[in-house]
Amino acid sequence: MRRLNYIVGILSGILIASCSNQHVKEVNRDFLILDMVHHNPAEGYTQTSFSNPEKLAEYGYNGQVINDFKFIHCAITYDSFDSTIFPVGSEGRKWVEEAAGHIDKQIKAAHDAGIKVYCFTDIIVLPKRMVEKYHSELCDEQGQITFEKSLTSQIHRIMIREIFERFPGLDGLVIRTGETYLHNVPYHTGNNPISNDEQSHIKLLKLLREEICDKAGKVLIYRTWDFGNFHVNPEYYLKVTDQIEPHKNLLFSIKHTEGDYHRTFPFNPTLGIGRHPQIVEVQCQREYEGKGAHPNYIMKGVIDGFEEYQGMDGYKGLHDLKNNLNFRGIWTWSRGGGWVGPYITNELWCDLNAYVISEWVNNPDRSEEEIFYDYTQLLGLAHRDAVKFRKLCLLSARGVIRGHNSLIHTVNVWWTRDQFFGGLDGLGDSFREIIASDQVEYVLQEKEECIKIWKEIVELSEEIESDDSEFLSYLKVSCQYGLIKYSIIQQGWIIMLKGMEGDITGIYEEETIRDAIKKYDKLWDDFRQLKAENPDCATLYMPYSFVFEPPAYHEAEGMKTSVNRYREIVGM
Repeated sequence: MRRLNYIVGILSGILIASCSNQHVKEVNRDFLILDMVHHNPAEGYTQTSFSNPEKLAEYGYNGQVINDFKFIHCAITYDSFDSTIFPVGSEGRKWVEEAAGHIDKQIKAAHDAGIKVYCFTDIIVLPKRMVEKYHSELCDEQGQITFEKSLTSQIHRIMIREIFERFPGLDGLVIRTGETYLHNVPYHTGNNPISNDEQSHIKLLKLLREEICDKAGKVLIYRTWDFGNFHVNPEYYLKVTDQIEPHKNLLFSIKHTEGDYHRTFPFNPTLGIGRHPQIVEVQCQREYEGKGAHPNYIMKGVIDGFEEYQGMDGYKGLHDLKNNLNFRGIWTWSRGGGWVGPYITNELWCDLNAYVISEWVNNPDRSEEEIFYDYTQLLGLAHRDAVKFRKLCLLSARGVIRGHNSLIHTVNVWWTRDQFFGGLDGLGDSFREIIASDQVEYVLQEKEECIKIWKEIVELSEEIESDDSEFLSYLKVSCQYGLIKYSIIQQGWIIMLKGMEGDITGIYEEETIRDAIKKYDKLWDDFRQLKAENPDCATLYMPYSFVFEPPAYHEAEGMKTSVNRYREIVGM
């Protein structure tokens, strides 16, 4: 196990911070370098090498976050509170005990590998039978479990005590509020505990700090994740955290982006402020950008700042943050995030991202480029091929931003996610603004630039030589996947933008739209052929908009519906 202990020199002046000033003094810090496999809720376990803690230790990680959405507080019986919640011999108790046995094995495996283990836990999640039996003492008038009821707090104190009595080797808990996933816990129910803004966080944090950090002597990692408040608003963040006394075992976990893992979103302004240590969450299998189905090297941008950050104020990457006293490490999501596919069988692009960021945090005085070339040595690439591979990877970051989004005009980033291409239902407002500002041709030129980038990526993949046939095969196939994917997006945008222009003006560029439709149809044929002929190819995208309705996670709307609308208008 490698742990990072290095001395941070004295910095003169005041560190960049959104809402507070922090003078830096000489300090020795042990960094957390954590990884998590984010298994898809309601699906089987993701088959991945990153579930093996021995690999994590080999890559420089010193901790594993377990998150299969069978939460550890669903693996206790609550017998010390009420033995009738999961009676001996009941199906519910059998499920709880089996879940507990699985967690025992995970804790042992991590410790055998020399790393620590933390369990990811949604709050509030309680047994259904408990909520039914004590409904009036736990729930508000809307039927939501609330910490405004004293019994809710009492039960959570009991819950934490039972967790660490049942799992004494557990090193700590990661607490999430903001979302509550119940897909994998059939005997439990729950809801978001934040009903009173900052005050709810403060009340919960004080309880957790006392029970986990003080009484149990374990680590509490509190995620700030929500939609627009604690996670991204410095004022809100400080209103909460300034009310909590620092503790050596209390850390806050924050995504590196000002919001979810989207390009164009600035570096998170809540990082580096306040008086508590923070770890930074980074997703390696980007759920909005292909999920590892094609090249998408993001660690140059995460560490040194993405190209879209140029000219922005404040921190742009982890390199800017590394000497801030609050910075205490990273938490990567090596695999997972989001829903369904694309599904991959080769982890090359996730593996590269995870390796570079973990090694950088182990020694942040090294450059991202140095560490990148270390990885090419693991791949066994000769220097000339390593140089080409790096060029390919850096191009992928440029291609992704121009393909999914835009550096010219603001685009609704939610128009595509996971394995889905949305249509005018998600892009309509963005397209109307593009048309109104007379930027259609500029935006389409950007999409053409994207395709040139992906063609260069494919050419580089054909030039790289290696004795590893599996690596070469996936390199070529995944690069072709990226080219076809972004070519479909390009033609889809031409059809929809030119079509909407016609809707507004009454004059349709029919020849342009017809030509784009022909190319669009051919590209889908090419996409399906790529998958049919290459077993290592990821599963394909679908021309539908994402909706949060399992199991399909889509309805009829999306790119297909929008394209077909203009197909009919131009008589095809």
